[in-house]
Amino acid sequence: MLGNGDAVAPCNHGIVANSGFLVGTSGVVVVDTGSSYRYGRAMIETIHRVTPLPIELVILTHQAPEFVFGASAFRDAGIPILAHRRTAELIRERCSICLANLRRTLGEEEMSGSRVTVPDRTVDGTTRIEAGGRAIELLNFGVAATPGDLAVRDERTGVLFAGALVSIGRIPELRNESIHGWIAALDRLGGLEITKVVPGFGPVVGLERIGATGDYLRALDASVRRAYASGRGLVSAREHAETPDFRTWKLYSTVHPQNVQRVYLELERQ
Repeated sequence: MLGNGDAVAPCNHGIVANSGFLVGTSGVVVVDTGSSYRYGRAMIETIHRVTPLPIELVILTHQAPEFVFGASAFRDAGIPILAHRRTAELIRERCSICLANLRRTLGEEEMSGSRVTVPDRTVDGTTRIEAGGRAIELLNFGVAATPGDLAVRDERTGVLFAGALVSIGRIPELRNESIHGWIAALDRLGGLEITKVVPGFGPVVGLERIGATGDYLRALDASVRRAYASGRGLVSAREHAETPDFRTWKLYSTVHPQNVQRVYLELERQ
């Protein structure tokens, strides 16, 4: 279930990020739940049209608001929700602010029923689980795009739900995480047996395409370091630390300057 990759806005009902589900022999596993209760209900209805099997588990790959607020619909249906421990902690600590922001952007009607839903199952690192009659790898590479990233790999098909780790055609957003840890995680994903990648944003791609996210992060880091070394101040760096090969990606004009600022401030702290 693909989002359009744009910024959250009333015209797209907040359906900007990718989510999906795996149908096994005994049940269904959902990966990410969208930005609202309404979207979570739409996922449940779609799944019921595809299969009569029960939904056994929801996996949240990270805590970004575009991915988690549909979880309340699954909680109301009595379905367990799993995430990395740090993701669960961040949802508990911060997501009330994210929810208020979404309500302001999308309106009360669109966000009706949406609430902060803390996962009731957690993992601390890479692990293998059985759910819905499928063997699933939950991959964690330490602090990368977020403090608690999970990538979800279906062992039988080799399909990977990459969550926050991969963005195609949309500028990935740095927050307070590790740009070098993120690049290292992408390098490790590149060495796995993967047939298709469902990124957090953008179209489904082959494994060879995930390198584009790392290429942007490397170009961002190098550009900001050049600006910093040349003595440019923060305001000047935001204007001049460009990554020309990625100007056509969505949100370049808004998210890229924010990324520049975060990398620059990190350099100042070193």
